[in-house]
Amino acid sequence: MEEYAREPCPWRIVDDCGGAFTMGAIGGGIFQSIKGFRNAPVGMSHRLHGSLTAVKIRAPQLGGSFAIWGGLFSTIDCGLVKVRGKEDPWNSITSGALTGAILAARNGPMAMVGSAAMGGILLALIEGAGIMLTRFASTQFPTGPQFSDDPTQLQNPTFGEYRQYQ
Repeated sequence: MEEYAREPCPWRIVDDCGGAFTMGAIGGGIFQSIKGFRNAPVGMSHRLHGSLTAVKIRAPQLGGSFAIWGGLFSTIDCGLVKVRGKEDPWNSITSGALTGAILAARNGPMAMVGSAAMGGILLALIEGAGIMLTRFASTQFPTGPQFSDDPTQLQNPTFGEYRQYQ
């Protein structure tokens, strides 16, 4: 399967690491702002200050955690592409499992196995959804000219009109 919007492998690691940091920082900022607002003392100024403080403290940490995950995942994915010589969904699934296992290594072998299973299952679901979406979209929007029984009539799928060539 060709991936059409991805960088080549060495640059993919940096790209995915930055994208993961951004996603973690934005998502963490939203979540922490709500959490800080709810946990602050009563009063609008206290709540806004609590919200801002929670975002300043936790959002960069969460973004960094996401960046570590994204960088490690992309590094393993690029290594598998190099070793296997092909780019397919199995690389992503294996990368997710290995990333989960490596990041849980400090907690012992049982935690590694559980995190590897969760990482592999999560990436399998994501890859499966991507494949199903691609197949659905390809059946909905056929590409190229379509010929009728009479080869002199060509259907133009852009305008939906028939042209007769003489």
